[in-house]
Amino acid sequence: MNKSYLSGLALATLGTALWSCAPATKAPAVSTTATPAATPPLTYQPSATDWRTQAEAFLKQYSAEYQRLYTQSSEAEWRSNTHIVPGDTTNSGATARANERAAAFAGSAENIQRLRQFLEHKEQLSEIQVKELQTALYNAANSPQTVADVVKRRIKAEAAQTEKLYGFDYKYNGKSVTTNDIDELLRTERNPQKRQAVWEASKAIGPTLKEGLLNLRGLRNQTVQALGYTDFFSYQASDYGMSREEMMALVRKINEELRPLYRELHTYARYELAKKYGVKQVPDYLPASWLPNRWGQDWSAMVDVKGVNLDATLAKKGPEWQVKQAERFYQSLGFQALPAVFWEKSSLYPLPAGATYKKNNHASAWHMDLEHDVRSLMSVEANTEWYETTHHELGHIYYYLTYTNPEVPPLLRQGANRAYHEAMGSLMGLAASQKPFLVGLQLMDPKTQTDQTQTLLKEALNYVTFIPFSSGVMSEWENSFYADNLPADQLNTKWWELVKKYQGIVPPTPRGEQYLDPATKTHINDDPAQYYDYALSYVILFQLHDHIAKQILHQDPHATNYYGSKEVGNFLRDIMRPGSSKDWRAVLKEKTGEDLSARAMVDYFQPLMAYLKQQNKGRTYTM
Repeated sequence: MNKSYLSGLALATLGTALWSCAPATKAPAVSTTATPAATPPLTYQPSATDWRTQAEAFLKQYSAEYQRLYTQSSEAEWRSNTHIVPGDTTNSGATARANERAAAFAGSAENIQRLRQFLEHKEQLSEIQVKELQTALYNAANSPQTVADVVKRRIKAEAAQTEKLYGFDYKYNGKSVTTNDIDELLRTERNPQKRQAVWEASKAIGPTLKEGLLNLRGLRNQTVQALGYTDFFSYQASDYGMSREEMMALVRKINEELRPLYRELHTYARYELAKKYGVKQVPDYLPASWLPNRWGQDWSAMVDVKGVNLDATLAKKGPEWQVKQAERFYQSLGFQALPAVFWEKSSLYPLPAGATYKKNNHASAWHMDLEHDVRSLMSVEANTEWYETTHHELGHIYYYLTYTNPEVPPLLRQGANRAYHEAMGSLMGLAASQKPFLVGLQLMDPKTQTDQTQTLLKEALNYVTFIPFSSGVMSEWENSFYADNLPADQLNTKWWELVKKYQGIVPPTPRGEQYLDPATKTHINDDPAQYYDYALSYVILFQLHDHIAKQILHQDPHATNYYGSKEVGNFLRDIMRPGSSKDWRAVLKEKTGEDLSARAMVDYFQPLMAYLKQQNKGRTYTM
C-alpha cells in the first residue's frame, strides 16, 4: 500500500502511535549522556476505601503528567523528522532525552505498582477507569524502569537507527536519488536491466541497518519481558486483546480467504509483465524488480485505466489544492474546518531544491498534544497518488479531532484499535477515487467512458496484492524475528522464503546474508511488530465501505459518492468519537452487524474473478 502506511513513527516510550503512510527521511542524533530531569513522583497514596474515587484522583494526576511528557516527545520527534541535517546530532539527542523522560514516568516502578493495585480491585471501578489503567500498564511495559538501563539503551538505539534509516543517501547511476525518485522509476521504467539496477539501489540501505536491528531486537524483547510478556511481538498483539498465536491465526485466515483471488492476479501479472518486458519464457515466480513497488506490495501501476488517471488534471490545480480539497470533503460530511495550527505547523510539501536539510518523506499524521494541535508530514505533489494520500492522512487527522472530546480521557485518545486508524484513512482514500465522486468534483467528465473491469483490476492490484505482503511476509517474518529469535545468519534467507511462499516473488539475483532486505522496509525498524495492522485495516475498510454503500447511500459499492452525505459523516463520527474507550469488536459489530471478516472484501472483488479466469485460460498457475 504504500501510498499509505506506515503506521509509522510511534512514540514508543508512550505507546501511542503517530499514524503514518509512506516513505521518509529522518533526523540526526546527539549524545545522550545528559541525565534527563527526574519526574517528581505522584504524591497521591491510595487508601483502603472508595477505590473508584481514589482511581479518579490518581488517573487525573497521572494523565496530566503523561500528556505533558507526550507533548514534549511529539515536539522533539517532529523536529527530528522535519529538519534533518546530516552529521548534526542536535535533534536526535533532544528526541532521545525527551523520550527518556517520558519513559521514566510511564514505566516508573511506583506507577506500575499503583496501576496493578487498582486493577486488583477493578470490579469496584468504572469500565472507563479500568480501560485507562490497563492502557497505562500496557504503556509501562514499553519502558519499565525496573530495567531502566535497558530502556535507556533502547531509546538511544532507536534514535541511532532512525538516523541511519532516514539519512541514507540512495544512489542510482552514481547520482543521489530520493525514495520518491526510486518509486517513480519503478512505476515507469520499461527496460528490465535498468529496473533491476533501480530495485537494487532501493535495497542498498539494508546492510547498514543490520547491527542496529539485531541490537534493537534484544532491547525490545528485554523491555517488555520485564512486565511478563514473552516477546515484543506478543506485546504488540496484546493491544488487540489477543495472544500472539491468536493474532497469527487471524492474519493467516485473512490471507487464506483472499488466496484464490491473489492466485489469479499473480498468474495474470506473470504473463502480462513478461509481455511488457519482452521476455518470451514466462517465469514461474515474479522477479521482484518487475513490479512497480520496492516490496511488491502494490501492483496497481500495472494498469492505466482510461479516464481515471488524474495526473494531467491535478497538475493544473497544484499540490495545495489537493490538501484543501481533502479538507472540503470532510467538511461536506459535517466535520469542522481544520484548526489553524494544522496549516501553520504542518510540513505538507517537498523541500525546495537546494535546501540545506532533509525531511521525512513518508506521509504521516500527528496528534501532537492529544488535544487540538494536529499536523501532517507529507511531500504532496500534484498527482493521482498524492491526491489519494491527502484524503487518507486527513482521515487520521479528523479521527484525532473527533475523539478529542470531554468523554474520552487523554489515555484513550487513540483508535478503537491500531487498524481502525488506517482503515479510516484508507476508506476515505477509496471513496475519493470512485467515479461518481470524481465527476461530482469535476475532476472527471461524466461522459468519460471507464472500463469497470479495468478499474476493479487496478484496485485489486492495490488492495488484494497487499494482503500476502502484510498478513504473510511482514507478520510472519517479525513473528519469527522476535518470538522465535530468528538466527542472525538466516534473516535474509527467511525473508525471501516467505516472499516466495506468500507473494510468489523471487529476487532478480541471489540475495545472501550480506544483505538485509527486510530492513529496507521502514516499519521493521521504527514501527515494529505490528504490520498486521494494515492487513486488518483493509478488512475493516471494506466492511465499513460495504455498509455505507448498501445501507446508507444505497449505491453500488464500486461507484459511490460520499460527498455531502451528513448521514455518512454521522456514521463515521460514531465510530471515531469513543477513541479506544469502547471495545473494537463491539464497535465493528454494532456499526456493521458483523464480526471481523474478509467477506466484504471478497464480495467487492468477486466480479473480477470471471475476467481473470478468462484471461488466465491456458496459462500455468504456480501459486
